[in-house]
Parts: sequence; C-alpha cells; structure tokens
Amino acid sequence: MAFPPGFLDELRARISLAGLVGRRVRLTRKGREHAGLCPFHNEKTPSFYVVEDKGFFHCFGCGAHGDAIGYLMRADNLDFIEAIERLAGEAGLQVPQSTPQERERAQRQKTLLEALAAAAALFEAQLWAPGGARAREYLFGRGLDEETIRRFRLGWADDHRQRQALRRALSAEFPEALLLEAGLLRQPEGGGTPYDYFRGRVIFPIGDRAGRVIAFGGRVLGDDVPKYLNSPDTPLFEKGRVLFAWAAARANAARATDGEAPSAAIVVEGYMDVIALHRAGFATAVAPLGTALTEAQLQELWRLSPEPVLCFDGDTAGQRAALRALHRALPLLKPGRSLRLATLPPGEDPDSLIRTRGRPGFGEVLAGARPLSEMLWQSELAAGPIDTPERRADLEQRLMQAAGLIGDRVVQGEYRRFLRERLFQLGRPATAKTRTAARRRGGHAFAAPPEGPPPPPPRPPDRLRREVLLRMMLDYPFLVTEASEDIAALAFPEPELDKLRRELLQVEVLHPGLDALALRQHLERCGLNTTVERLLSPSVDHAGFLSREADAESVRLGWLHVLRMIRDERAERASAAEALAEDPSPANWERFLAVHGQQSEDDVTDALLSADPISGARPA
Repeated sequence: MAFPPGFLDELRARISLAGLVGRRVRLTRKGREHAGLCPFHNEKTPSFYVVEDKGFFHCFGCGAHGDAIGYLMRADNLDFIEAIERLAGEAGLQVPQSTPQERERAQRQKTLLEALAAAAALFEAQLWAPGGARAREYLFGRGLDEETIRRFRLGWADDHRQRQALRRALSAEFPEALLLEAGLLRQPEGGGTPYDYFRGRVIFPIGDRAGRVIAFGGRVLGDDVPKYLNSPDTPLFEKGRVLFAWAAARANAARATDGEAPSAAIVVEGYMDVIALHRAGFATAVAPLGTALTEAQLQELWRLSPEPVLCFDGDTAGQRAALRALHRALPLLKPGRSLRLATLPPGEDPDSLIRTRGRPGFGEVLAGARPLSEMLWQSELAAGPIDTPERRADLEQRLMQAAGLIGDRVVQGEYRRFLRERLFQLGRPATAKTRTAARRRGGHAFAAPPEGPPPPPPRPPDRLRREVLLRMMLDYPFLVTEASEDIAALAFPEPELDKLRRELLQVEVLHPGLDALALRQHLERCGLNTTVERLLSPSVDHAGFLSREADAESVRLGWLHVLRMIRDERAERASAAEALAEDPSPANWERFLAVHGQQSEDDVTDALLSADPISGARPA
C-alpha cells in the first residue's frame, strides 16, 4: 500500500534507532555512533554500528544496512507493512488505512505537490520573462549570478492583481479549491473570486526533506508590507517545522570526502543569507522562516549535525533571537548534541559580510563560534552588576535555574560544574602577594570581577597524561581499536585534544586498520596537523611508561597504566573537592592541597579551578 508523503519520515523521526536496537544488542557509545555485536551474524568483535543522527545501522562484517523499518523486518522476520504497524504503535501514530477515503487523501496530497511544482515552474518562467526584469535586476544587485538563481529556483510573481497570472495558468489543470488549499490563492474576506496569494514579490521556493516544493516565501520590491511573506500553513506545510534549504544542506553535508570532517549546519536568519553562504562555499546553511527557532526546527538541525552554529545578525534583534534559541534548546540538550553561537560584527548580516569581506571574513566569524554553555554564562553575567554578595548570589541562582531546565541528567550535571567553576573565578584570590598578606591578617583577598570575557580555564595538571594516551594511540594504531571504548568514556576538557579524540573514534569506525603513517596523514587531512605535531614532539613522551622496543602486550599494559592514573587522580580530586565544598575546614583544605601536590599559591588556585566545582570558600 502507498503511504501519504511525510508519514514514513515522521515515523522514523519518532523512533530512536539506538533504543530500538538496544533492546536486543548491547550497544556502546563510540563518538557519534553506537557499536555492538551484529544481531544478524555471529561475531566476537563488534562490527555493527548504529548512527542515530543519520537514522541508519550498518554492519561492516556482513553488510547489513537499513533504517528502523529495515531493522525490524530483519530482526523479527516481518514484512514491510507489519514492521510499520508495529513501529507506528510504539510511536503513537495512526497507520493510514488503504480505504477509498485514505487513497483519496493521499492522491489529494500528491496533487497538492503537483500544483506547487507547477507554481514553482511558473514563477521561474516569469522571472526570466520580460516582465521579470525588475526582479532580475534586484537579484543581480544582491550579488547573485544566473547559475545561483536557477539552482535555488528563484522566481517572480506578477505584480498586477487584475491579470491573476497564476490563477489563470493553473486553473485549467487544478481545481480552484485545491489551489486555495495549497496556499496559492487567497479568498477575499467578503467573498468573491479568489486571487493570487503572491503578487509583486521575488519568490523563494521552500522544500521538504526530499527537496519537493511545499511552500513559498516572497519578498516585496516596493514599499508594501510585510516585507517578507510566507505561504499559509497547509496540509503539506507548517512554518515552525521547516527550515529553508534543509535538503540542500543535508546533501552537501553528506558529500564530505574521506579525510574531511563533516561541516556543521549554519543557521542564519534570511533567504538571501542562506543563498549567499551556499554560493560562497558554506553549503550547509539553513534558515527558519521568519520566526524564532522552534523545538521542531532544532530537531531538524540536529539531524544535520551535532553542534549547529547559530549565526544571527549582529544587531540587537539578532542577538535577542540567538538568546531565545539558546533558552529554547536547553531542555533538549543531550550528550554530544548542543549549539554554538557565532557573533557577527554590529550592523552586519551574513549576506553583507560575504559581499564585503568574502569567504575568509565569514570563516573568521565561524571560527570564533562559542559553545552554548559559554553564551549562557556571558548573557547572565551581562544582565547586571555583581559587586555585592547578594548580586553574585542572584547570578548563581539564575544560572542554576537555567541549568535545571536541561532534561538530560548527565548534561545538566556538566553544566552545573562548568557554571560553578566560572562563579568561583569571579571570587578567586587576586595575586600571590595579596593572598599571602591576607592570610597573615587572617582575612581574604579577592580580585575584582574581570572586565569582559573571563579568562580561559587554566591548564589541568593531568593534561600531560591525556596527551600521552593520545600519543600512544598515534604511535601504536592498534590501540585505536582496542581502547576506543575507554577513550570514548574519558573526559577531555581541552577542545583540541577532544577533537582529536573524536576523530580517532571516527577512524576506528570508518577506516579501521590504518598504520601509524596512514593514521597521521588522515588526521592531518582533517585539519589536526597542529595537534598531531605537538603530540609527536619531545615534550609529550611515553618513555616513562614503556620502552621504544615494547611489544604489543607491553604497550597495552603501559596504556592501561596511564589510564588508571588519570582515573584514580580524578576520583581523588573529586572526593577532596566535594569534602572541601561541604566543610571548608583547615583539615579538608590541607587534604585538597595534598591531593594536588602544589608548591605555590598560583598553582593552588589553578588546581581549584580545574577540579570539580566547589563553593570557593577557604579556611581562615
């Protein structure tokens, strides 16, 4: 039986493939994938992977591949309809029935798509006809060339109400009622003959996940309001669930070649911003349709990449929109799924920045994108002065309330830890000299809150051990496979080391069996050459853990020894920090110092900042 367009997409979106597979297969998270023993053939080493954000599974051993429907068909020996019925029951969806009424509805939706496709072709033809000269002049004036205009299928809606170009052109093939349902005609309030919905506007076709036209956006060239007009909601189109250019962004993200890291989705505000970025090579750009990002649109973004970059206009309205998106995203965050925010120069939008500074200028903006956690901190810090204990307490309360919105308990805990570390920095001891003097007086000396962004967290004392772990994986690539589960579970607070860690996990899935030279070449092609070169320098050496001629078993033991040291140290640090937070007594303070083994006042402060969150109190 045929299902209405969109039903199967909705079904797949509602089902967690990892959750479905995980009922029978013990899955272990490895980077962005989940791995386990294949349920379709006997194996001792996991070669079966579930890629949740792309919605498919794949076994490198037997070649089994498919989505949630295909998995259930294989696992339970079901046919296509039976698998859909079972999944729909779990997802709370009503399976369309093959009744005459349902077939009529499916045909009507198909006809709506056909009507919209015919309208898109008409708008395109009108743009390139003599009557579209003014619209072409506008588009060329915005820096677009003919190839770009045709690629995005831009068009022009005749601006003469009496001519009714679309109604006259399509009414012979499509009933008037269907054109109204498709949002192509508008019924006058007092009744009468329907007229074209879009008039005197440059037309931007809006597609669904498959790229089929389901609606239009129109920009007026004169002084009419509104400046931008979208199609009304229809059986095919709901404005808050669609992103402009989503299908093109997905296709471009999937085109990343071997050795290239997939590009993050870029979220901008307008149609022209998206088109300008695609033309400049930033081909994963999308835009909401004139409204604040909705929860449904955030879910669509995460289908493109785990950390989309919001790049809204540099004016006050754009920054307010970014903050609204930030707070809307908080309840939806999960491990490995977040947002980053890039700040444009005041008065600029992506389109204008591309035209004035080109691809390098926008690339700099993207490179400066900050994590959602950092933006949350900065926005609350800028909300008012924090020059009294009461105001600092208010800041802490606001931050903890925001963190409490996060539904995932692990992510929420990490946010609380991050925010408390930043709060501690606001009241950290000022300098070694003033701290020593204050201690002699039996008092406390705290630095004034820093102006501008807080300094980056200090280098953790155990960073060298993490670097040694990665260095050993570079020198002995068999560890990439054997130790991937351990390295996936280990926290790497340094962004450059964490990026290398995640790429090693990807290599283990997509390019197993690389030797040391091939592995390094692959990492360099991924833009990690600076990190790799530093790890291969004499400053990062594992000679203290195994000899240069060590055999594979000695390498394994050495690697586990370093890993155990990191785990033991973290556990003891956490315990000492927790004790100090609960009771800032001299004994707990001495224990904290003993655990970190610091020699100077500055080292002690650095250790406090790199440990698990504490209250910032210290004994008199």
